[in-house]
Amino acid sequence: MNINKNKLRKIDASISVLFIVGILILLNFFSYKIFHRFDLTQNKDYSISPVTKEILHNLDDIVIIKAYFSKNLPSQFVSLRQDVGDILDEYINYSNGKIKVEFIDPADDKETKRDLYLKGIPELQFNVFEKDKTQVVRGYMGILIQYGDRTEAIPVVKNTKNLEYDITIAIKKVVNNENIAIGILGDKESINLSKAAQNTYNNLNKIYDVSTIDLENVKEIPSNLNTLIIAGPKEEFSEDDLKKIDDFFMNGKSLLVLLDGVINEKGLVAKINKTNLDKLLESYGVKLNQNLVLDVISGKAPFSQGFIPFFIEYPFWPKVISSGFDRNNPIVSQLESVIFPWVSSIDILSDKIAKDNYISYLAKSSEKSWVQSDNFNLNPQQRFISGKQGQRTLAILIKGKFKSYYSDKETDSARLAVVGDSDFVKEGIIGEPNDNSIFFQNLVDGLSMDASLISIRSKGITDRPIKELSYTQKMLIRYLNIFGLTIIVILFGLLRYYLRRKSKFVDEL
Repeated sequence: MNINKNKLRKIDASISVLFIVGILILLNFFSYKIFHRFDLTQNKDYSISPVTKEILHNLDDIVIIKAYFSKNLPSQFVSLRQDVGDILDEYINYSNGKIKVEFIDPADDKETKRDLYLKGIPELQFNVFEKDKTQVVRGYMGILIQYGDRTEAIPVVKNTKNLEYDITIAIKKVVNNENIAIGILGDKESINLSKAAQNTYNNLNKIYDVSTIDLENVKEIPSNLNTLIIAGPKEEFSEDDLKKIDDFFMNGKSLLVLLDGVINEKGLVAKINKTNLDKLLESYGVKLNQNLVLDVISGKAPFSQGFIPFFIEYPFWPKVISSGFDRNNPIVSQLESVIFPWVSSIDILSDKIAKDNYISYLAKSSEKSWVQSDNFNLNPQQRFISGKQGQRTLAILIKGKFKSYYSDKETDSARLAVVGDSDFVKEGIIGEPNDNSIFFQNLVDGLSMDASLISIRSKGITDRPIKELSYTQKMLIRYLNIFGLTIIVILFGLLRYYLRRKSKFVDEL
């Protein structure tokens, strides 16, 4: 009887094992057929975006991605090749076989090296310290996207932070064979972006055909431009200059105006900025005030006293945080913070804006901001006394119908973005203003092409500012950090002492 029971148990165990193995085989089969990955990060930093997936889904022919990575790269770049491979695997998985990826080591192939040079991928030089001496190592870290006979190069891949954006833009360009042109105002003492914002300028050059426009040297602004960028002018525009801008805008083009109502000169001396551009903007429905916005929530500005540098929270540098952005607009929907040094407020003239126009208040100061309209005092060590507090608009976007300032001409497809500050784009002022740079590039993209692509670049968040706390809340958190652990240990000791006394008392009974 016992023998039969043992046999039955063995048979049951064998059946259970076979059943489990069968389930595992089925799960493995379906997991191979049905591909899905889970990314639990807030911004899906380790997955390609829905925009990229849609572009890949709509490919009508094969796109070849060639990643040129040398095998002898320095140790700090060894993991980079794997990271690039992981991202390219995502492109393969979502392309329905339309993306083909090759990893190539040019090594000493002279013909390949010459071909890469002609296509814009340079051979890099690295200084490597090995065996107690410095050695020079040459290698490649570039990507070439090919569609038919058209190619687009990503010359150097230093990290994967914006790699998805670069690859997707390159695919879009070779597939659609389109080159979008933008112009940057070069006269009127405007900011030279190629010097003041070199990294940002280089990023724009990867995507657009960028040209410099001097109004005094052209009869009209070239019609092939999608967007004209006017950044920080300090000279007056003539009527002829304004008419050229107005004619360009009335052709359904886009204007990006970074204009200071008040400029900060050497020695922290504030001066009203008279450019004559304000009257053109007001005819379109945007008024730039000649004031400076101060905010309790502000960025840290660098100053020096003698030879001693110091950083201080500077109310003249309002810091727009998450709650100050228009979360319905992709230009700013994923930004966490942007610092605007010496920014002026903006008002909307509703009687001059068509009712059907789209208006987005891109960036606003906090409710604890106020303004100075005269007697400007920019001293960072003063005792700041706030005026009437309230939220102020610092950047705005309008799309739709506009009337010409100089004629009866109208357009119903123009785009206008105005920011009451130009210093925010300068890379030398704030140090590494990555979010500032992203904001500017998003503005250009939103005015010049498909705004949905902005979501790719904005995935990586560089700043997570803490919400503004009252003085009482700050002190409470401070003293909890200092004494909190000690109080918890004491309370735990008292509880243990009480429980032991109680236990001893029960035992005595």
